[in-house]
Amino acid sequence: MRQANAKDRILQTAGQLFFQRGYSEVGINEIIERAETAKASFYQHFSSKEALCEAWLAAVHDRSEDQRAALLAAASNPTAKLECYFDELAAFMINSQFRGCPYSNTGAVSDATCTGIVAQIQGHKDSLRRFFREICNLQLDESSRAEESVIASSSSILELPPNAKTSAPSGPSKSLAKQPSNSSPDNPFFAPNNRQTIL
Repeated sequence: MRQANAKDRILQTAGQLFFQRGYSEVGINEIIERAETAKASFYQHFSSKEALCEAWLAAVHDRSEDQRAALLAAASNPTAKLECYFDELAAFMINSQFRGCPYSNTGAVSDATCTGIVAQIQGHKDSLRRFFREICNLQLDESSRAEESVIASSSSILELPPNAKTSAPSGPSKSLAKQPSNSSPDNPFFAPNNRQTIL
């Protein structure tokens, strides 16, 4: 049973064909035939094959952006978020019989005149960079908090208890006071005549 919305049918059909064979290898007539729609309906929704490709890339981007936003919002540490991202990516590659990144593949057959396609590709790449930078920032924040916790714990260990005396005695310790030398005439244990200590 075909979908009721002609635009959705065209977009889904084009996406499957573009992904499997590449943007340059698929023609409008094939898309129209497989989507079971009329040419007039096609041009009612998309002004050209290039515009259709832009819509497809935008749809892929929106889905992947939602997944990345959910990962960032999840209550897990940065490492777990990153592992989950690559686990989901690996599962997608296996289940979809991955034939390469749709953005890289499309970019390889598009030139600078395809401004809308180029903008979609660049926007998606920028979004991925922001995602990984955000993961890195979360990791740095977590590391900083851990370091601050260690510093705080160390400081509390080194703190003296409230009733401890912190002031040093003003005068020299008796044990450190100058002791009389055995060689001094004032030493009662020194015999100046025979220079022997009297015990």
